[in-house]
Amino acid sequence: MRKFAIYGKGGIGKSTTCANLALVLTGLGKKVLQIGCDPKADSTLSLHPGQTITPVLRLLHEKKQRLSLEEAVHLAPCGVYCVEAGGPIPGLGCAGRGIGMVLEFLEREKAYSKLGIDCVLYDVLGDVVCGGFSMPMRKGQADYVLIVSSGEKMSCYAAANIAQAIANFQGRGYAALGGLIVNRRDVEDEEESVKALSQSLGCDILGDIPHSPLVTRAEREGKTVISLYPQSDVAQSFQNLAQTLLTRFADKASA
Repeated sequence: MRKFAIYGKGGIGKSTTCANLALVLTGLGKKVLQIGCDPKADSTLSLHPGQTITPVLRLLHEKKQRLSLEEAVHLAPCGVYCVEAGGPIPGLGCAGRGIGMVLEFLEREKAYSKLGIDCVLYDVLGDVVCGGFSMPMRKGQADYVLIVSSGEKMSCYAAANIAQAIANFQGRGYAALGGLIVNRRDVEDEEESVKALSQSLGCDILGDIPHSPLVTRAEREGKTVISLYPQSDVAQSFQNLAQTLLTRFADKASA
């Protein structure tokens, strides 16, 4: 089983990357679980258009009896297993701690092995790597962290901070830096910027997603590029990314 935590600057396209990647991997015969680690609970919306997933934290709060795995995990029509962690009421409680509770619940229920999951994608809020938001990096959760970045200055800055956090966790059995996923914004000198970023982080560029209006169109429809425009260049870039992840990273024993 492969387990990847997707980090990057807020608004850089992590959820879009996760959802399209999940759909491609499912099409390749893999059982994929996408876990939205954001209080907004919007990571998996494009995988189940017109349907709403109740966040696990809300279910844990509302249920008087023990929450079942079937109630927490939603199988989307496209075949991707979806979990939304959710979060507390804005201004009340700690969202990071809540994410930790959800991941602990999935581990306690042996979700990955019971569902026969081949690949886990953690879609993590913004570039936050403190407290509960670092949970997907920790031992027993993700095997690798993938950083999504464009060539924009603040995006590169966030990527560097995330890589520093990963370096600080070395030696504790935490996730390793798997590589960089470039999500282009067509800014000036972007090619040079992303190459310099990958060199400074000491990692490879695993995928290169072109800037495309098709992504915006698909999001307006509440769907993925893969489902709406499967023959497009941007869809092919997600196909290439999926193949790279499958060939680059060996399977890990299921938890």
